[in-house]
Order: sequence, then structure tokens, then C-alpha cells
Amino acid sequence: MANGQVQIFDTTLRDGEQVPGCKLDTHNKLIIAQRLDELGVDVLEAGFPISSPGDFESVVKITRLIKNARVCGLTRAVKKDIEVAAEALKDAKKPRIHTGIGTSDPHIKYKFNSNRDKIIERAVAAVSYAKSFVEDVEFYAEDAGRTDNVYLARICEAVIKSGATVLNIPDTTGYCLPDEYGAKVKYLKENVTGIDKATLSCHCHNDLGLATANSIAGVLNGARQIECTINGIGERAGNTSLEEVVMIMRQHPDLNLDTNINSKLLYSTSQLVSESMGMPVQPNKAVVGANAFAHSSGIHQDGVIKKRETYEIMDPHDVGVTESAIVLTARSGRAALAYRAKNIGFELDKLQLDKVYKQFLKVADQQKEVNDEDIPKIIEACGL
Repeated sequence: MANGQVQIFDTTLRDGEQVPGCKLDTHNKLIIAQRLDELGVDVLEAGFPISSPGDFESVVKITRLIKNARVCGLTRAVKKDIEVAAEALKDAKKPRIHTGIGTSDPHIKYKFNSNRDKIIERAVAAVSYAKSFVEDVEFYAEDAGRTDNVYLARICEAVIKSGATVLNIPDTTGYCLPDEYGAKVKYLKENVTGIDKATLSCHCHNDLGLATANSIAGVLNGARQIECTINGIGERAGNTSLEEVVMIMRQHPDLNLDTNINSKLLYSTSQLVSESMGMPVQPNKAVVGANAFAHSSGIHQDGVIKKRETYEIMDPHDVGVTESAIVLTARSGRAALAYRAKNIGFELDKLQLDKVYKQFLKVADQQKEVNDEDIPKIIEACGL
């Protein structure tokens, strides 16, 4: 893997599916899994095999379907979990077991009623056991965002010695600020013996709206895997949005970071996941929202019509959107009206446009949006 290559670990079918009401049947999981493989994700977290017979079955079928991505199954640091995951993944071309345990003081004290040394023992035992089934073992330090860095480095060092190939540093509660999360990754990069034998991974939640920023801060400080979901779906306020981190790296070539994602499939994949899970995409969602390439302000419309790059930093074609949208509202100017009229066959000279524009504003003040069907009526009302 090149130094600037960032692996995309997609957890839409595991963390994303934990959203209330988003449960998928096996058939729909297979459709989404196949699309994610076509999209170019490096790792596909297929599910939590021990959680239910249905999840186990889905993971088994996904492993048989996927041609390119690594297929990953989640476990707790529990022997039975690991055994069930290994069984579910046995047909995978490139299997990965993802095991771990909470490492923050609140988790250690209240969730496990334990202490730091015993948690390290459990982590080491889980990684060692998973390693007896597969070569590729990812360890997650749950609530790493609120874990003391010195202790986090100790546990990371211990699991690397036990065979962990990837270290997942989750901001489980979405608490960290970007500079804080980036500094945490940097600290591990500089203070964990054997860190060159493992890949650091960002798994950030969006409780404060910082998941994408934190993940980017992580890769800027040495992480080389981002765990994310399509449309940023996930528990509570969601996970890091796949489409956002991919396009941030692509639109900033100076970062020297990129992924294997075929960005032209982003919009259609977003729509597929939204429809399958019954989770509408908010119109102002970055990259894939309905308004991401829509312009209704007259100043913006005039600029985009003259040269798209004046108000768009991404070419809509690069993410699979057909074209930018010039939306006619009471805030639109003459340039937008002339542009939309021309698109449906009406060439208006300056005098005609001035006359039609006055009538247009009367209609636009009465309705939220003026559509193509309205334009001929407006022109006819002007006697043209």
C-alpha cells in the first residue's frame, strides 16, 4: 500500500444498520454489498455474526459474493464471538476478524467492573485467539477518544505483539475535537513500539458533527484507514460519511492522500442505501444531497452559468450527478430565467426578457419554485 493510499473500511451493513428502523433482510444486504464491492471499498464489514442467526447467514452469503474487498466480521473480546465470526467468514477470499474491548476509564470501571491490566489481558487473549483463525485481525479500542493516550499506547503495543494487523482508534461517542483526535493518532504513531507492523484506523462518530473532520485529522497524522458509512448513517447522529472523506482527499491533491473508490458511483450508491433502508438523505447533505449542486440565488446562478467553477468545487459528473441544477425561485435573476427558457426552446432577447422577468417574479412570489411547465405560461401571459 502506497504511503498516501487510505483504505476505506465500509461499515454500512454493520454500524449503519444499527439505526432504529434500518434493519435489512439478507437479499437487500447482498445487493448493497455487491454495490460496495463495485464502488471499490477495501474492507466491507458484513455484520456481527453472533448477534443473530440472520446476521450470521448474511455474513456467510456476503463472503461468497464479494470478489475484491476484504470481508470483516465484528466480535467482542469473547471466545464464542470469535469462533462464530471465524465460521461465518470461512469462505471469504480475504477474511478479517474485528475484535476489541472498551479502554476508557468509564468503560473499564462501569461496563466491565475491571481494571486496566485485566483489560489488556482480555485484549491480548482475544487478538491471539482470532489470529488462530485468520491472518488479518483488527483490534478496536472502544471509546479510544476518551482513553488516556499513555494507556492506549500500552494496549496497542500489546495487541500488535499478539498479531493485530490493524488498530482501530474509535471516537465512539463523537466527543473529540479534530486537533485532539489528530494528536491522539500522532501520539500512537510516535510512541507505540512495532506500530510499523499495523495500520492505524479512524472510526469516528458524529455526535458533535465532527466525524468527517476527525477522520481527516487522523489520516493527516498517520492513520491509513477510515471506517465510514454511505450517507454517514449510524447510531445516534451517525458515522463518518464515506462520500465526504473520499471527495475531501480527491479535491485536495496537495494532501497526497487518495482512495480506491470509483467516485462516479457515489450518488447512485447513496440513493440505493437510502431507498433500501428507508433513510432519506437530507437535501443539504454534502456531496450526495439533492441540493449539493443546486443553485437558486441569482448571483450564484449567473456565476455558474458563466463558469461552473465559480461556485462549485466539484464537477457533479465526478460523483455521478448528471448536471448542476438551476432552480427558479423569487431569488433568481434574469440570467437563470433566460437559461432555463432556452433549455426548453425559448430564445428571449433583452427586451423580451425584461418583460417576461417581471411576470416571472409575480409567479415566483406565489409559489416556492417555478418549473419548466410554468415558463411557457409566463411567456404567453406577456403576449409573446
